Amino acid sequence: MTTPVIELRDVSRGYDDGPPALSDVTLTVHAGEAVAVLGPSGSGKSTLLNLIAGLDRPDTGTVTVAGVRVDELGEAASARHRRARVGMVFQFFNLLDDLTVADNVVLPAQLAGMARGEAARRAADLLDQLGVARHARAYPGRLSGGERQRVAVARALMNRPALLLADEPTGALDTASGEDVSTLLTELNAEGQTLVVVTHDLALARSCTRRTIQLVDGRVAGDVSVEPTR
Repeated sequence: MTTPVIELRDVSRGYDDGPPALSDVTLTVHAGEAVAVLGPSGSGKSTLLNLIAGLDRPDTGTVTVAGVRVDELGEAASARHRRARVGMVFQFFNLLDDLTVADNVVLPAQLAGMARGEAARRAADLLDQLGVARHARAYPGRLSGGERQRVAVARALMNRPALLLADEPTGALDTASGEDVSTLLTELNAEGQTLVVVTHDLALARSCTRRTIQLVDGRVAGDVSVEPTR
């Protein structure tokens, strides 16, 4: 059995006086897995992602990512953990418009203390690998949605994370660009990258993951391993 990258044990999280966003969730994701988390709005997908990323903490239970109990970390330690071990890709890219593509990609390495020359080489290699090297000196606003998402993936991979989290990564893209990003995620997983995709898009889940976790009202309603459609 491969090493667990994510371990949640009896995790619950609530907000204010409403029903809990997550209730007694227990799950494990092993190194090299590609997992989709599916569910309607309000099912707990975003809360689950935030707990795994260390952006939120559970009311009860434990969250371990890459061997670290992230539920026990303070804000500064949690930020360091994300920079070192977790890459994140968002629906709306979250690129900084006043930085060039190359500077956006280099930024996580600079925050982590990587030497400037090493960071520049790593960024150039990633942009080349992801097919957007020609845009290195451009600003994100000049790129298509699909190209911006490729840049966002390059930034997420900059510090060689143990885990890549993708939150609705094709939600803001047209069909062709969405299929392009889906193919990219599939290729990254084939190279060994552990991947968790949070989405409401069943087609995306089927195309780039081998396991689907279904959330309903904050609980795991299904956990099924399947062969991808690609």
